[in-house]
Amino acid sequence: MKKLELHWQILIALVLAILYGFVLTDYVYLVGWMGVIFLRALKMIIIPLIFSSIITGVASIGNAENLGRLGAKTFVYYLTTTVLAILTGLVFVNIIKPGVGAELGLSKMLDELPATQNSFSDTLINIIPTNLFEVMTQGKILPIIFFAILFGFFITQVNEKPKTMLIDFFNAVFDVIMKMTMFIIKFTPFGIFGIVAKMVAEQSDSILSVGQGLGMYLITVTLALAVHFGVTLPLILKYFARVKPITHLKAMRTPLLTAFSTSSSSATLPLTLEAVEHKSGVSNEITSFVLPLGATVNMDGTALYEAVVVMFIAQAYGIELTIMQQVIVVITAVLASIGAAGIPMAGLVMLSVILSAVGLPLEGIGLVLAVDRIVDMMRTSTNVWSDSCGAVVVAKSEGEKLKVE
Repeated sequence: MKKLELHWQILIALVLAILYGFVLTDYVYLVGWMGVIFLRALKMIIIPLIFSSIITGVASIGNAENLGRLGAKTFVYYLTTTVLAILTGLVFVNIIKPGVGAELGLSKMLDELPATQNSFSDTLINIIPTNLFEVMTQGKILPIIFFAILFGFFITQVNEKPKTMLIDFFNAVFDVIMKMTMFIIKFTPFGIFGIVAKMVAEQSDSILSVGQGLGMYLITVTLALAVHFGVTLPLILKYFARVKPITHLKAMRTPLLTAFSTSSSSATLPLTLEAVEHKSGVSNEITSFVLPLGATVNMDGTALYEAVVVMFIAQAYGIELTIMQQVIVVITAVLASIGAAGIPMAGLVMLSVILSAVGLPLEGIGLVLAVDRIVDMMRTSTNVWSDSCGAVVVAKSEGEKLKVE
């Protein structure tokens, strides 16, 4: 019998996990451990994968001119798609107005919300690590990326013998980490089964009642994300990269399903790297630079969600935001999405920054906490999809021949 492709295995695991979570709620502990182990295994390889891939990518790019050109193209794409995502969210939330008449009694306590992260200026300063090993143990991705870019660049500036030795060493490290990644990927259906079954079991009692109270909010976010995911980004692929969006989407099925299940673009990064390079045909030079950076700073789905939530909270409290205040939302959401970590609930943490910027009560975050995990799954998938599209766009702009043309 022909073995099912991995994305079909993941899809079946998702369906079975939802059924298990609803029907066998009291026995979810029997499978929950699989999700914990799977996520730990993915997180185990994130730091060495990012470190080795960026160093090899930057070293292969060569001189400062090439690195600057590639970096400029990457950031222009990230900034453009993030702004488009926020504008899409604002259009839908202003048309549907989900907060008008919303049930404020659904507010939850904010005790479970992590402490507010640093301001954008602090984030920029903290990009420069004072201790590389400390930021590695703390899992801070931006300082690691910064150091890896510098290290990769200065490898090209030393004599030929150490240059060749270092490039060969980090290429070997990257190859080993990718072998480990492929081994972990084989267990993706089991991990996702454990993660989703536990999530459904924990929220099964409140899903229906919460869905009624926040139905219009969920519809608004879902429609806005769907338009950005299914219209805006494919149009960019079609007309700017001159590739087939459907072909690239098929190549990305496994990472997208994993992103949807785990709500973590960082945990999905190993699968994204593998799919974009080996299935879409983007070179390692591009993927190893663009994708780790994207998993940290390119958060289209998160930025869109933040814009919608801010407007939803304003509408729920009966506060009319002016056009100028909505412009502030756009600017702050762009900056906040850059500072958001690629982990579950990171978008909620950054919401406090945007709410403060337009003078809205922070307690409003409690309105959406009840359904945040559901929305988080959708916005994370959008984040990962945008990252992969960015790699394709940059690769085509560099004249590469891809498998998705």
